[in-house]
Amino acid sequence: MRVTRARVKAELRKRMHQSIPEQGHWLQQVVRGYFAYHAVPTNTWAIGAFRNHVIAAWKRSLSRRSQKGRVVWARMRQLAVDWLPKAVILHPWPNQRFDAKRPRWEPSA
Repeated sequence: MRVTRARVKAELRKRMHQSIPEQGHWLQQVVRGYFAYHAVPTNTWAIGAFRNHVIAAWKRSLSRRSQKGRVVWARMRQLAVDWLPKAVILHPWPNQRFDAKRPRWEPSA
């Protein structure tokens, strides 16, 4: 997670002066991709922490856009709700996936 967070932080620095919808769309893709791989059972805490770190990095990036422009947390929470997906488990337990593909009984037997 540290490597991905560092990459997101560096890319946010490059994209600092893009519009908020452009940044939000890009961050949405990043977070969805991270969840697609890491959103397995018992990993809810870690993917939630990743989402929170992305939100904090985005807030810092937006706050650095001008000398006076500070983004308050109420505005940042709304941007996160609008653009970033919630941290939910996307993959089933391995035994559920295995049972769905290979049932234990055979109808013709």
